[in-house]
Amino acid sequence: MQKVLITGFEPFGGERVNPSWEVVKQLNDMELVGTRVVARQLPCVFGAALAALNAAIDEVQPVMVLAIGQAGGRTDITLERVAINVDDARIPDNREQQPIDEPIVADGPAAYFSTLPIKAMVSSMREAGIPASVSQTAGTYVCNHVMYGLLHRLSGQQEIKGGFIHIPYLPEQAAAHPGAPSMAASTVLFAIELAISIALQVEHDLKVVGGATH
Repeated sequence: MQKVLITGFEPFGGERVNPSWEVVKQLNDMELVGTRVVARQLPCVFGAALAALNAAIDEVQPVMVLAIGQAGGRTDITLERVAINVDDARIPDNREQQPIDEPIVADGPAAYFSTLPIKAMVSSMREAGIPASVSQTAGTYVCNHVMYGLLHRLSGQQEIKGGFIHIPYLPEQAAAHPGAPSMAASTVLFAIELAISIALQVEHDLKVVGGATH
């Protein structure tokens, strides 16, 4: 049976949980569209996160890789369009590393685009009543680091799709950040199931508006 590799992160930045792993771990061994989902946790550490991701890809041999990360403050599920070749950490990672203006891959291209049908995935989530949008930036922290490293690894391998999704805080996290938006884990789980199913079935993305004015 074909496999999809999906990853989430360990907690970081003083949080006790990371919604990405709380959701992703529930998908492990699930079967979607005749494909088995394999879940792995990544450390929130520059370098080590990519080492763990690459080891998981070697082990699982997936047809698709979907990385999930926390984006506290965002109001909806955001499917990332692009990853850029820079680490510029606003806060230290979980090993107290704080790279500033450093390339992820020396002499690598400035950016990579997701190879997932992100607009079709957004559309399916919205049709299901789940707030979702295309995001034009994955930031410059470990999430972008992983997305860029993933797409660099998969470049030239058209048979393997790859991309990244950011999700909001869980309600229990938002309770400690007054005014911050949140989304229930059950809602995020359903959205990710939809995302995987659509990505496995759609070869050519929808040509619909997904841009931003700023």
